[in-house]
Amino acid sequence: MQPDTTMTPALEVTVLVSIGRHPVTGRARRADQDARGVELARSLADAEVSLLHAGELAEASEPALRGYLGMGFSELSLLEQPEGADVLPALAETLDAAMPQLVITGERAERGEGSGLLPYLLAERLGWPLVSGLAAVESVENGVATLLQALPRGQRRRLKVRLPAIVTVDGAAPAPRQSAYGPARRGTFETIAGPVSRDEAWAEWQVQPARKRPKRLKIVKAASARDRFKAAAAKAEGGGGQVLTDVTPEQGAEAILKLLREEEVLR
Repeated sequence: MQPDTTMTPALEVTVLVSIGRHPVTGRARRADQDARGVELARSLADAEVSLLHAGELAEASEPALRGYLGMGFSELSLLEQPEGADVLPALAETLDAAMPQLVITGERAERGEGSGLLPYLLAERLGWPLVSGLAAVESVENGVATLLQALPRGQRRRLKVRLPAIVTVDGAAPAPRQSAYGPARRGTFETIAGPVSRDEAWAEWQVQPARKRPKRLKIVKAASARDRFKAAAAKAEGGGGQVLTDVTPEQGAEAILKLLREEEVLR
C-alpha cells in the first residue's frame, strides 16, 4: 500500500491592516486590534497569510505600516485609495478577485470615522458570514472553521462557520509580538490599483479635536457634624491643593471638640 502523498491545501488568510493612533500621544502606530489579528493569523497552522492596506501611496513610508512587516512578513499589499475615498468598493473587488478563505480585521479603526461598520458592510457586499469578537481559531476542516468567540465576563462560545468568512478581533485576541526592525526595513510594498469611489457623506462632515470636558464637582450631603468634618478634611483628588500651616494643634483640637459638641446637641 502506497502512502498518501496528497498535499493538504494551505489556508489562505488575508488580514486587513491600518495605521493606528496612540491614545495618549496621538502618534501613528500599529493599530492594536489589527496587530492582534496579524498575530492570530500567524498562529494558524498551514496558513498562507497576506497583509492588505487601503490608503494613499505616500503611506508606504509610514513606520506604522512597516511595523506589520516586522512581525514576519516580506511583503504588504497597498490598495491605492486617495484621502476621502470610500474604500468599501475597492476592498470588496480586491477580496472577491483574490478569494481568501478567511479575512481577519480589527473591530474598528483608530483614525478616521472609526464607526466599526466596515467589516459588516464588506460581509454584506461579498455575501460572506461574519463573526465578531474572535478569540481563537481552533481548527479548519473541510471548509468549515471552528472558532472561539469572546463574550462578556470572560465567557467563550464555540462556533462553526463555513468559509469563506470575515472575522473581527478585539482585546480578547492574543497580544501582538514585538516588531523586528530588520525585517520591517527590508519588507516591500506591492501596489494594487482599485476603483476609486468618493465618500460624499464624509466630505460634508466637519472634524475637529475633541475638547476636554470639565469635571463635575462632587456634591457632599452631610447629615451630621462628623460627616461635615470628614468632607472638609478629605484630601482633594487633584494635585493642586494647598496645605494650611498656620493652624496650631491646639486650634485643630478645639475645632474637632466643637464639631463633636454640635453632634451631641443634634442627637
